[in-house]
Amino acid sequence: MSDSPLFFERLNRRAFLGASALGAASVALSACTTTDVAPPAAAPPPPSDSAFGAAESMYAARVDEGYQLPAIPVDKLDPRFVRQIVPDPTGEKPGTIVVDTSEHFLYLVRDGGEAIRYGVSLGKAGFGWTGSAVVQARKKWPVWTPPPEMIQRRPELAKYKDGMPPGPQSPLGARALYLFRDGKDTMYRLHGTPEWDSIGKNASSGCVRFMNQDIIDLYGRVNGVAQVFVRPNLSPAGKLTAVSNRTAEPIDAGVPRDAEILK
Repeated sequence: MSDSPLFFERLNRRAFLGASALGAASVALSACTTTDVAPPAAAPPPPSDSAFGAAESMYAARVDEGYQLPAIPVDKLDPRFVRQIVPDPTGEKPGTIVVDTSEHFLYLVRDGGEAIRYGVSLGKAGFGWTGSAVVQARKKWPVWTPPPEMIQRRPELAKYKDGMPPGPQSPLGARALYLFRDGKDTMYRLHGTPEWDSIGKNASSGCVRFMNQDIIDLYGRVNGVAQVFVRPNLSPAGKLTAVSNRTAEPIDAGVPRDAEILK
């Protein structure tokens, strides 16, 4: 019987079915093993703001509005004063600007519990102030016209009585934001300066100075009236500090006629 054609036909059929079962099991096994392969690593999230990166990039030389801005020597900067995103320490609503005079920081509050922190230079002895104001106007590359009071104190500035043309050496720098209180010019400004090494010090006539690359960044983020608080510190007591009614020595002859009035 083992030599009959029927026997061999049954044997071949069993061999084929066995091989098919083994093949199916192999496929099933391989299908299971693929689930153990680690998925590809997720791509890192994009930066939260494309204007931030290496300090060398943020403070590199650039051409802005036709003016050549020199690079800031970042190796000589205190890292604390490099523009950066930090957890918001102010508790104010997004869009508010807060100056901490004790640390020489200016914060622009953002959504999500964050703030952009800039290093700034503040008023020297006798010119400091605290209180509140609003950014009411702004100007790119403003002409600087020293007021009569400043020329009287510094006669060498008389050559600029009709205005110093804008440029990298202008005391107002690349941008100026003009601060008002109760609809009147306080004569305080947030502005750029070519004196990058004054950042972190008390060196100005009551205004808040930035490195030019930083004031350009802030200017681009303030597109309407913005509340400004200048405080001796960010403690609860600092928030209760009385508003100063003194007026700064004017740094310029007033808001230029071609400034953009914010609404």
